[in-house]
Amino acid sequence: MGSVRAVLIDIDGVLTVSWQPLPGTVEALREIRAAGLGVALVTNTTSRTRASIARTLADAGFAVSAEDILTAPAVTAAYLAEHCPGARCALLNSGDIEEDLAGIPLVGEDDRDSAPDVVIVGGAGPEFGYAALNRAFGHLQRGARLVAMHRNLYWRTNEGLQLDTGAFLAGLEQAARVAAEITGKPSAAFFEAALAHVGAGAGEAVMVGDDIESDVLAAQRAGVTGVLVRTGKYLPETHRDASGTPDHVIDSFAELPALLAEMRESAQQ
Repeated sequence: MGSVRAVLIDIDGVLTVSWQPLPGTVEALREIRAAGLGVALVTNTTSRTRASIARTLADAGFAVSAEDILTAPAVTAAYLAEHCPGARCALLNSGDIEEDLAGIPLVGEDDRDSAPDVVIVGGAGPEFGYAALNRAFGHLQRGARLVAMHRNLYWRTNEGLQLDTGAFLAGLEQAARVAAEITGKPSAAFFEAALAHVGAGAGEAVMVGDDIESDVLAAQRAGVTGVLVRTGKYLPETHRDASGTPDHVIDSFAELPALLAEMRESAQQ
């Protein structure tokens, strides 16, 4: 559709909420694929592996496979392999993602042989209690690097907004006087990996998300056209107070095919 060759799509809050499809999203994704566009589902979800996400989405009617999905854990594994190969890592995360961290040496809570070189912070959940956070704080005081998959403050479920990693990460950074290295959205490296995944240049892609800062404006800084949807974690006040302006705003992902058609027509004029 015009110069657009690929669509990068956040999952939670855009295609689904609590893994249930939002109205019209299954059909819209099918239409986008029928138009011959490349598709990558790019997510900061840290509670499931790529294979698990693909199975859940397929069961919900989405025509996707694990190869279509790029997660923060998968990008984190690649980042660690490149920047600190062989480092022993302590993982603080809610959910089992070890499959997507293949090749990364993980240190268990009871492993007393040596202190970890890296503290990896994933998605928040019940595991983020005082003992776990204090243990991570101790590792950081002893010189471990802090790598976080994202710094999202909250996400939306069918029970409303839920507190996420960013609230805890800020405390760890300030207490230990370190700055986290962010591997998922909104890092530029994440969008570079997503574009490489679909084989498109930044100017040939659009990013669709419900998080104006981490999804949309971060993509725009990377040269990708940003599309904000008014679903999921979208709040009028965060839109109003954002650090920038989205290229496009639509009510839901179901409206994306029509927007892409308008972009194609504009490009041809």
